[in-house]
Amino acid sequence: MSTSINSVVKNQEDSDAEEKKIILNRYRTLLRSTIRNFSEADKKLIRSAFDLAMDAHKDVRRKSGEPYILHPIEVAIIVSKEIGLGKTSIAAALMHDVVEDSDYTLEDIRRLFGDEIAKIIDGLTKISGIFDKDISVQAENFRKMLLTISDDIRVILIKLADRLHNMRTMESMQAHKQRKIASETLFLYAPLAHRFGLHNIKTELEDLSLKYTEPEVHREIEQKLQEERTDRTRYLKTFSSRVREQLNKAELQFTIKERTKSVYSIRKKMKEQKVPFEEIYDKFAIRIIVDSSPESERADCWRVYSIITKLYKPNPLRFRDWITNPKSNGYESLHITVMGPDGHWIEVQIRSRRMDEIAENGYAAHWKYKDDPAYSDELLEEWLNKVRELLEMKATSAIEFVDNFKLNLFSDEIFVFTPEGDMIRLPQGAFPLDFAYEIHTDIGNQTLGAKVNGKLVALSNKLQSGDQVEILTSKAQRPKQEWLQYSITAKARSNIKNALKIEKRKIVEEGEKSLMRKLTYIKVKSTPRLMQDMVRYFNLKNEEQLYEKVGKGLINNTHIKEFLRQNNNRFMGYLRKRFRRSGKQMLDDHEENKENLVLQFGKNSEKMDYKLAHCCSPIPGDEVFGYRASSGALNVHRTDCPNALSLQSKFANRIVTAEWLLEKTQDNIVILVLRGIDTVGLINKVTQIISNQLHVNIKSINIAGNAGIFEGIITVIVEDKMHLNQVVEQLKQVEGITSVERRFKNR
Repeated sequence: MSTSINSVVKNQEDSDAEEKKIILNRYRTLLRSTIRNFSEADKKLIRSAFDLAMDAHKDVRRKSGEPYILHPIEVAIIVSKEIGLGKTSIAAALMHDVVEDSDYTLEDIRRLFGDEIAKIIDGLTKISGIFDKDISVQAENFRKMLLTISDDIRVILIKLADRLHNMRTMESMQAHKQRKIASETLFLYAPLAHRFGLHNIKTELEDLSLKYTEPEVHREIEQKLQEERTDRTRYLKTFSSRVREQLNKAELQFTIKERTKSVYSIRKKMKEQKVPFEEIYDKFAIRIIVDSSPESERADCWRVYSIITKLYKPNPLRFRDWITNPKSNGYESLHITVMGPDGHWIEVQIRSRRMDEIAENGYAAHWKYKDDPAYSDELLEEWLNKVRELLEMKATSAIEFVDNFKLNLFSDEIFVFTPEGDMIRLPQGAFPLDFAYEIHTDIGNQTLGAKVNGKLVALSNKLQSGDQVEILTSKAQRPKQEWLQYSITAKARSNIKNALKIEKRKIVEEGEKSLMRKLTYIKVKSTPRLMQDMVRYFNLKNEEQLYEKVGKGLINNTHIKEFLRQNNNRFMGYLRKRFRRSGKQMLDDHEENKENLVLQFGKNSEKMDYKLAHCCSPIPGDEVFGYRASSGALNVHRTDCPNALSLQSKFANRIVTAEWLLEKTQDNIVILVLRGIDTVGLINKVTQIISNQLHVNIKSINIAGNAGIFEGIITVIVEDKMHLNQVVEQLKQVEGITSVERRFKNR
C-alpha cells in the first residue's frame, strides 16, 4: 500500500517537474520573442510580473487541464512577437487576469509596478467580464470596452492577443460554446484587429472562427488548398522568377513572398460571387517588399509597379493605390491583379520594408518609427478621434451603437473631395448627406441637394472614391425622415435623428394645444380616461402619438366628433343642442360676415369685431394675436408675421391675446413655395396630390427650374391650419421636393 502511495507521489512530483520545465521554456521563449533589445532593468520588470502571475495562478488550471499560467505567458508572447509591443505591455499581459482571479488588488499592482501598468491592468480588468467565455457578446458592454481606447490603446491590443490565444485553444470546449465565441470573434474582434492594422492576427482570427462556425466548409477548402499545393508552389515560382529577374536588372533591393489567400477570404469570395472553389481565380498572391530609404520608397514602389505591368497584363478594375492615400489604419501598399501564365489571375502587393512592418503589425509598428522626423501619429489620432466622437453620440440602443461602430470604423473607405480640393474619408457606400454632415452639422441639416463632379445628383446617389462633392444648402431646409435611408455614418444619422426628434416634439406640443382647444370649444372636459379612449379608438400606442396625429392634421374635427359620437351617447344631446340652429340660419350668418370667424380675445375670452391682417393672412389654427390700431380697429396677425416683432415691441399696450374657436371656412388663400430637385412629371404629381387626393382648389401654379433645381409657387384654398398641414405633409412625400414653405403675401 505504501509502495503504491509513494508511486503516486513520485508520479505527481515528476508531473509537476515536467510542467515547471514547460512553463520556464515558454517564459524563455517570451524573452527571445521580442523584436526589441531589453535592458537588464526591462528583464527585471518582466521577471517580476512573471513571478507575481505565477503566484496568483498557482494550482489553477484551464479547461484543457494545463496550468493556467501558460495562458498569460502565451498572451505576452503574442503581444511581444506578433504585435511588437514593449516591456510595459508584456508585463501587463502577464498579469492581465491577476486582479480578477486572485487576491491581488489594483493597489498592489500600482505599488509594485507603478501607475502606467496599473492603469492598463485596470482597463483589462474592467472589460474582462464583458466577453465572458460562457455568453454571447453584449453590445452595451462592447461600448464600455471601447471607452478604454481613450485611456490607453494598449488595453485593446492586449485584449486582442488574449482573444487570439483563446481561439487557438478552444478544442476542449463544447461545440455550442465554440460557435458562440467564434461568432463573437468574427463579429467584433477580427474587424477590430483589421482596423488596428494587425493583418496577420485578423486573418488568423477569421480562419479560426470559420473553423468553428462552418467546420465542414473550412475542412473542405483547406483540403482543396492542400491538394493544389504542389502545383500552386510550382506556378508561383515560375511567375516570381521572371519578376525577380527584371527587378535585379533594375538594381532594386527586394524580397518576394509567395502566399495563398486565407481559407476565410476564399470562402468569402465564394459566397459573394456565388461560385465554387474551383472558380475562384485569384487564390494566388505574391508580395514584393522593397528595401528603400524613406525618401525613395514611394518612387521605388512605382518602379516595381511599372516593371510588373510590362511583364503581365493588369486588370484595371483591381488596381488599388494605398500609397498615395493610406488607409486610416496606416496601411500603405500598391495592389494590382495581373494575368499570369496559363490564364491565372495573381494579386501582386508592392510595398517598402517600413510599409510591410506597419501592414503586419499595425499601429504598434508606428511606434518603432517615432524617432524618425518624418514619422507622424496623425492617422492613429484621426481614427481615435473618430472613436471618441462615436462614443459621445447618443444611440437609441446598444445594438444600434455596435452597428454604427462596425459600419463607420470597420468598413472599407472611399476618398472624396470638397470643391476646394480637401480630402474627406468616408465609409464605402456613403451618400452626399454623409459628406455634408462630415463637413459641418449645419451644412448637413440645411442640405438641399448635391453636385458630384459638377452634375446635380439625387441624395440617394452613392459616392465613389475620387468624387468631388458640392453641397447645395438652404437655411429654410430641415432634415426629413427619408434622409435616414440616404445616410450611413453615425454622425449624419445621429444629427438627423436629433433634428427629427426636435421637430416631432414641436408637432406634439402644437397638437396637444390644438386638441385641448377643440375639446374646450365643444365643452368636453379632457380627462385621462377620455384620452385613453381616444388613443384606443384611433389605434395608437399612446397620447404622444395622438397629439402628433392632431398636430400633423391627420386627425381633424370630423374625426374627433365621430369619436365622441361613438364613444359616449351623452355627447349627442349636447351637440344637437349646441348646433340646433337650422342650416339656413348658419349659412345666413356666414354670408353676413365671411371674415367674422370665431376668435376669442384676452384673458376673459371676449368676442370682438376684428379683421384678418392682409400681410400674413391668418387661417384657422394659426398662432395669432390681436393688434388695436390707432383707428380703433382690431387686426389679427400671425405670431410669425414679418410685422409681429415690430408691433409687439413698439405697441405692447395695444396687443391682445387671440385664440381660434375651430370654425372652418372654405376661402382661406395660402401661398406655398416648393423647392427641390427637378424630376420628370413633377408638376403632374403635385397637381394630382392637391386636386385629386386632397380635393383642394388650386388658384395658380408656377414652377421654374434651373440647373436641376426648381422653385415653385402654388396658391391653394384650404379650410384651416390642419387642412394646410395635410397638404404640406403630402407634398413633402413627393420625390424630389426638399422643402415646402408658406409664403407671406408681402414677400
